[in-house]
Amino acid sequence: MDRTVLNTDLLLGSAITEENPFISTEETLHWLRKRNAATKVNVNKIPFREMKDWHLDEKQGALRHSSGRFFSISGINVKTNWGKVEEWEQPVIDQPEVGYLGIITKEINGILYFLLQAKIEPGNVNNVQLSPTLQATRSNYSQVHKGRKPLYLEYFQQVKRDQVILDQLQSEQGARFYKKRNRNMIIKADEDIPVEEDFIWLTLGQIKRLLCYDNVVNMDTRTVISAISFSGHLKPVSEMRVAAAGQIDYAMLESQINGDVALYKVDEIITWLTQLKCNFDLNVRPISLFDIKGWIIEEDVIRQENNLYFNVIAAQVEISNREVRSWHQPLVGPIEPGIIAFIHKRINGVSHFLVQAKLECGNFDILEMAPTVQCITGSYANSKDVPFLDYILNADSSQIRYDTLQSEEGGRFYREQNRNLIIEADDNMSEEVPDNYIWMTLHQMSIFLKFNNYLNIQARSLISTIQFLK
Repeated sequence: MDRTVLNTDLLLGSAITEENPFISTEETLHWLRKRNAATKVNVNKIPFREMKDWHLDEKQGALRHSSGRFFSISGINVKTNWGKVEEWEQPVIDQPEVGYLGIITKEINGILYFLLQAKIEPGNVNNVQLSPTLQATRSNYSQVHKGRKPLYLEYFQQVKRDQVILDQLQSEQGARFYKKRNRNMIIKADEDIPVEEDFIWLTLGQIKRLLCYDNVVNMDTRTVISAISFSGHLKPVSEMRVAAAGQIDYAMLESQINGDVALYKVDEIITWLTQLKCNFDLNVRPISLFDIKGWIIEEDVIRQENNLYFNVIAAQVEISNREVRSWHQPLVGPIEPGIIAFIHKRINGVSHFLVQAKLECGNFDILEMAPTVQCITGSYANSKDVPFLDYILNADSSQIRYDTLQSEEGGRFYREQNRNLIIEADDNMSEEVPDNYIWMTLHQMSIFLKFNNYLNIQARSLISTIQFLK
């Protein structure tokens, strides 16, 4: 049998399995609380002048590390014909390195398990969250910080092609990073894998169940598992439903597996996005951090003059179980929480998701596909200017399929979390939508996830939460 089909069957089997003889889902939550209690964490805001190895460099026009590695906070000028604001300036995270976000899997007694880590990032709202097996920038695994190499690094550096289940370059937050990507990987090990302290084997079904809790599964794990495709599964969905005694969410699984029923063909979706990219411009040029209009550099914060959007702070960090236990770094903090939401609707018997094309200043290719609503750093005061936001906020409780708080990446963002929602459309919602929106099945989104820079990280985060178990 084809290796891809075998892997697909294993992945889907893991996705509809929550039973784990090693540790239950409830025990996993208890284990995370214990790991949190066992790890010393201190994160304190400090003035920029007190940062070790970091400085505000007026010559380079950036807040940067003395090694020239890791990342920097610099300035950009943005001009576009998209939206109501044609030009603005802002700070941005400049991190040209491609890092690893990798998960090791192993088949044990016919079930595929995922090796996750209880990891603390300085910006996490609750310290410990479940991260991939390996989560490391090039500067980290090159040991620029002079600390230990990340655990399990060699499995990814020495991986054979037939071990790779998933290997993609995917974008980070386009409104905060400038053209940032990470290598998202899932590999399958055949040999025995030592389970180090702070690591745990979980099924994909358990991971998805844990995504129903606030801030348990970190953003990096979410982006990796979002790209798992179940296309090519051999057994009909209807047979699986019977075999699982009715515990499978038939509509969602049909949307993921069924490539025959969709409102639009994939080629039509490509034409839709290509036409939009041809109609709109995105011109970004670097400027000095010290010259950004409307932003103020103070002793301990870089902020927008009206305290909007986000700010940049300096942090002194101590985490007892990291490769380096003490360091300084900048962190980007939100001004207020945001909202990220998909609307989905049954069309021709299959669940479709309402996707928008969204321009963000750090995008590689002008536009990426985003959730129906994505208001990450703005307020809801002007909700009439945001299509479908009122619909999301006023949805009946019976329409809410998913509703949690999920954190952004804690290595760069300080205690940022956003409300993540999936809303089922009522019968009155029209299939006619604005020009920069389109209806897509999960199967179609999975096709685009095989390639770089199509679905943004907010869309991927929500896709990762979709469960096939009721």
